[in-house]
Amino acid sequence: MSASSHSFSKLAREAPARYVRLGWRTHDPNGGGSHVVWAGDWSEDPGDETILARAGQGRRVLITLDKDFGELAIIRGARHSGIVRIVGRGARDQATACLQVLTLHGDLLEAGAIVTVEPGRIRVRPPDGI
Repeated sequence: MSASSHSFSKLAREAPARYVRLGWRTHDPNGGGSHVVWAGDWSEDPGDETILARAGQGRRVLITLDKDFGELAIIRGARHSGIVRIVGRGARDQATACLQVLTLHGDLLEAGAIVTVEPGRIRVRPPDGI
């Protein structure tokens, strides 16, 4: 199992139950066990705009290493259901960082916040109107 697969497996297993509303599922209703949707499993890359739109349509928080999603949301006004950007963390630490952010800032993410996680620091951009 690669370090990246390990991170996503840990995230799928340990995501708090409340994230069913956000798209994080602790149990797949189709009987497939826990999971996180990973765009890397898709047959082709549809582009950042489509990935962000799909996440928003599914009421899923988008977790990324790429700053372009935040730029789409902030500068271009693209709709979303929360974005977590991870900066400077190794693959094995990414799931832990995500779980920490989901636990601490889940309500803001659910409302459309953008959260950046860096070693030793978490920055939160609240959604407009909050």
